[in-house]
Amino acid sequence: MTNRERVRAVLNRDVPDRLPVVEWAVWWDLTVKRWNSEGVQPEDGPDALQNWFGLDPLRQIFVSPRGEKCPQPASHGAGIVCDAAEYDRIKPLLYPEENIQQVVECAKRWREGHENGDYAQWLTLEGFFWFPRTLFGIEAHLYAFYDEPELMMRMNQDLADYHLRCLEQLLPVIQPEFMTFAEDMSYNHGPMISRELFDTFMLPYYQQVIPVLKEAGVRVLIDTDGDVEPLIPWFKDAGIEGVLPLERQAGVDVNRIRRNHPDWLMIGGYNKMVMHLGEEAMRMEFERLLPVMKSGGYIPSVDHQTPPDVSAKQYETYVRLLQEYAKKAVQC
Repeated sequence: MTNRERVRAVLNRDVPDRLPVVEWAVWWDLTVKRWNSEGVQPEDGPDALQNWFGLDPLRQIFVSPRGEKCPQPASHGAGIVCDAAEYDRIKPLLYPEENIQQVVECAKRWREGHENGDYAQWLTLEGFFWFPRTLFGIEAHLYAFYDEPELMMRMNQDLADYHLRCLEQLLPVIQPEFMTFAEDMSYNHGPMISRELFDTFMLPYYQQVIPVLKEAGVRVLIDTDGDVEPLIPWFKDAGIEGVLPLERQAGVDVNRIRRNHPDWLMIGGYNKMVMHLGEEAMRMEFERLLPVMKSGGYIPSVDHQTPPDVSAKQYETYVRLLQEYAKKAVQC
């Protein structure tokens, strides 16, 4: 099977010849810097590090709703708008057509390799929790559900309209195996908002975009850190089919999720905090994941970016074990 065929098989709950051996998250710059100092010097290209370590290539297209001249926040977590007047002032700098054209041109360049099965394709759109937070800022965003409800809905409708314009042009060129809505709306102790707020401020906009994706055969996942388990029923009601990254440090248990949600797709889940402890610890973590790997609908991968305390040699060990368990998972 080709790399693309394997990813599609897992996401369609079919049985591949082995599981995909992918890294869904690009590596931290500090991690790459360390590996470079240890002799990792891949050639340029979108699959450079993946090829170096023997991973199956996975390429991501990320569609930004911000133009080049959109103002930047003064600091991490700060906002760039506080009311409708400010939003109206910067709106001409949002939802740029040129960003759509850039991703379409990228898709055209990648189309042949994708159709040949050389790599699997992943699309990311900013979600209806994530995007308003980048405009209001972290703290003000949480107040805005109550203080600026009409503005919040305007932002999300504008974002949904932008996503639909993008998909209208992108999907005829390339049909990704899966996509993610970037959200990060959970933390170590669960969701940051209530189900009522989700249903009011997010659900209606998911329901506009998700049917278009599904019609094109794209599997729809959510990207949210922390403890995602309480949110799974919410996401299912929106039409979302799965999640990444499944962070172990937040108490997420992929085996428990599989028992409670047999049809739920998952990517990630491998505890990155054991990777620097050596082969035995890494193997034990794969043994923990093996039941859900065998259950289908699950692509094992690091539960977030590999930290810089993991050497290149340790990462090579991780990939070797991942390759081993990718085969073991489909054995009777």
